[in-house]
Amino acid sequence: MTRDVEQRGLYYEELELDVRYVHRPGRTMTEADNVLFSTLTMNPQALHLDAAWSAEQPFGQRLVNSMMTLAVLVGSSVAQLTQGTIVANLGFTDVRFPHPLFHGDTLYASTVVRDKRLSQSRPGQGVVTLEHTGRNQDDVVVAVATRSVLFWCRDAAP
Repeated sequence: MTRDVEQRGLYYEELELDVRYVHRPGRTMTEADNVLFSTLTMNPQALHLDAAWSAEQPFGQRLVNSMMTLAVLVGSSVAQLTQGTIVANLGFTDVRFPHPLFHGDTLYASTVVRDKRLSQSRPGQGVVTLEHTGRNQDDVVVAVATRSVLFWCRDAAP
């Protein structure tokens, strides 16, 4: 007999404080990704779209849109942490981009659970503070974001 295993995130009870969850595979950011994301989000910033102009700027080339960096950073954690176990994102704080990503760079993500508590107003749910960190292929930190998330407790999940 075959046993089915369905991929899901972790329930509130399974998340451990100060554990670093390493998300793989990484995601190589391409020129096409950057142009598509920038245009889909109505961001005409020349630093993302104009190679000739960007060549004359301090970094000497186009930068990957930082909002795409943030989206991929958080998205990289979904399969391991929140797939089917999240109620809602509550907010982001302390978002920073200490080093840019360039076309061809690979973003590697990890998440540390910094805090967790049961919700006082929503029985069967808990509030978890996640710190996401993105590093490039050279292990340079390119993004950090703190996210507050409402998780299901195992026994209350639909």
